[in-house]
Amino acid sequence: MSEAESSGRFSIDLPDTDAAVALAGAGHSTLHRLEALTGATIVLRGLQLEISGRSTQLERAAALVELMRPVWQDGQTVSSVDLSAALTSIDTGRKDDHASLGERVLVKSQRGNLRPRTLRQKSYVDAMEVNDLTFALGPAGTGKTFLATVLAVRMLTERKIEKIILTRPAVEAGENLGFLPGDLQQKVDPYLRPLYDALHALLGLEKTTTLFEKGVIEVAPLAYMRGRTLEDAFIILDEAQNTTSAQMRMALTRIGERSRMVVTGDVTQIDLPSGQISGLVEAIEVLSKVKGIAICRLTSADIFRHQLVQRVVDAYEKKRKG
Repeated sequence: MSEAESSGRFSIDLPDTDAAVALAGAGHSTLHRLEALTGATIVLRGLQLEISGRSTQLERAAALVELMRPVWQDGQTVSSVDLSAALTSIDTGRKDDHASLGERVLVKSQRGNLRPRTLRQKSYVDAMEVNDLTFALGPAGTGKTFLATVLAVRMLTERKIEKIILTRPAVEAGENLGFLPGDLQQKVDPYLRPLYDALHALLGLEKTTTLFEKGVIEVAPLAYMRGRTLEDAFIILDEAQNTTSAQMRMALTRIGERSRMVVTGDVTQIDLPSGQISGLVEAIEVLSKVKGIAICRLTSADIFRHQLVQRVVDAYEKKRKG
């Protein structure tokens, strides 16, 4: 960054066109959002970003752009969550902590360098790396399952595990799987599709298919975990709010030697019959003080979908709390 002159103007040189497009956003929407947040005037001229305004506006705008550098420098679109997370870190004096997000590259994929994008996501990743059992609670779109899958893929690549097991309860199917058309895989695919999507995004369709065929990656409904001991594996139990108490206890006791498990769920989206206790809710209460277990909570501020999703989640949460 170089100070152009005393008139209150800075310029930031961007490395390439991809970075410029990623930072500017569609129709320069991200730059307009930056202007609204900081009061500065921001103009993109080729590969040079010009920021002008009062000194406080310049400092705030420049700090925001720099905190988001790991994202736009990789050619990844800067989202509203990136902006909000960076701004919150600046306002709460955690700018250095936020800057460290850029160093937490988990894996390189077709999406570019994948890393946590908020401080809560970073805490979640840190917890998964050091604990054999991690619970992640939060609304859809906060990266609970995706980040766990990213870490599982990295550990598989580094040969720290031999297998990835992805599972979730097929609540909607209940005891009626046998009445659905097709073989077992076809019966449960609709319930496991989000897990397939994460793998395809990370590894590509061809490599994912190969690893499935070799049995290195297994995706199955929770009911098929009973009676097994899962060793040298990274186990992800998704949508765990829909487990019963018995199912949760069964799942947690599947962990074998050199394995770790991540349990994800949203306790505001329980599909169990009325009056039935969620195994996830019970587990959080029972295991909150057990050594070696981490409980992470993500919020609507960590949602990386359309910004409207954040507002929808917040509105329903407000209604739930009365």
